[in-house]
Amino acid sequence: MPKIVDPAARRRAVAQAVLSVAARHGLEHASLRNVAEEAGLAIGSVRHYFADHDELMTFTMRELSRRIGDRIGAHAERLLAPDAGTDRRAGTEELLAEFLPLDEARRQESALWLAFAAAALTRPELRPCAAEMQADLHALMSRVLHEVQSAGGLPDGMDAELESTRLAALLDGLTLQATLLPDRYPPKLLRQVLRRHLEALRAGS
Repeated sequence: MPKIVDPAARRRAVAQAVLSVAARHGLEHASLRNVAEEAGLAIGSVRHYFADHDELMTFTMRELSRRIGDRIGAHAERLLAPDAGTDRRAGTEELLAEFLPLDEARRQESALWLAFAAAALTRPELRPCAAEMQADLHALMSRVLHEVQSAGGLPDGMDAELESTRLAALLDGLTLQATLLPDRYPPKLLRQVLRRHLEALRAGS
């Protein structure tokens, strides 16, 4: 009896092969041939699931975005659940820290996302995913700040939308610097900067 293959699972496995190749050698080396070899498949098998290289790259970028979103979303739901009984101050910091490359897994994740974001500058097919990711980040920042403000953790007169943009920019900047220069921006420093920013927000400054 022929082996039954789950197409969705196979597409995700090929996307993981792209990420593995890109993590070791850079996104420019994630050719169909190299990806097929990494996945243990013939190139024809990869083409069976993806019409061309552009479709493969777009799917992989969205798969990476989904993984990041699922991880952060789980933290957000716990923090924002009604009557969750959580320490919102500590919970907010922990949620936002999930965006930062505080360990090897998240450093690799950040490096991959930055590689795809850079590629989107010259590859139009990748731009919608990059734009959606940034929009989702801003929406989450806004939701978190509005909820914390409603709970009395932030000043009533604070412009939550403006501060969402400022917070997203801070996280983006820290992520870029820590991914490029991990020795200069260790996890302890990243947390200190984030905590100082949140303290300033609470103080209305």
